[in-house]
Amino acid sequence: MSWKPPQASADRLRAKLDDEFETVARPQGLRRTSDARREPDEAAASPEEGWRRSSEERAAGRGRQAAEGTEGGKPARSGPSLKMRAVGYLSRREHARGELARKLAPHAEDPSEIEAVLDALEKEGWLSNERFAQGLVHRRASRQGTARIVQELRQHGLDDNQVAELRDQLRATEYDRALEVWKKRFHARPDDRAAYAKQARFLASRGFAHDVIRRILGESDEG
Repeated sequence: MSWKPPQASADRLRAKLDDEFETVARPQGLRRTSDARREPDEAAASPEEGWRRSSEERAAGRGRQAAEGTEGGKPARSGPSLKMRAVGYLSRREHARGELARKLAPHAEDPSEIEAVLDALEKEGWLSNERFAQGLVHRRASRQGTARIVQELRQHGLDDNQVAELRDQLRATEYDRALEVWKKRFHARPDDRAAYAKQARFLASRGFAHDVIRRILGESDEG
């Protein structure tokens, strides 16, 4: 029979050997075997379990970001401020106050915000209904009659007194402007009823007054 050491001596020997092995072989920073045994769930987690935990952590992170990006339960506004958007529009061309308000409406939470921005822009000289109206008249006058231009001014919500003043200015030059438009399109006055109707319709479609059209085309044979 082979001799076996007592059980207590064998246990002490194994413990001593384990301590000596860890002291010599365990590199710095390596967790002790006893530490690893404290986390059996993480070491034994399957790839599917790891993916599920990762997804949950990402979802929790997004939730925290959403919570941090809200104020009073409302989503935080992103992108340029209302004033910066308005200045961007005005830097490209003149706008009437009503037109600019419509463009800003989708980006505002309260109409009062828009009014405050527009008031500030008018005070600072960025926004001017008068400047917009003068620019529109200058662009349209060489191609359109008074009626068309006045209609467009009213669509932009300009003041009636301002529109009336511009209308009087346009009427004063209506004949000369209509004559230039007619010359660019036609080279001779109509010689029959059909030609007269064609030229009259063209000038009327441009917004010129009927009395001005009759002066340019002359009365037809049919009166």
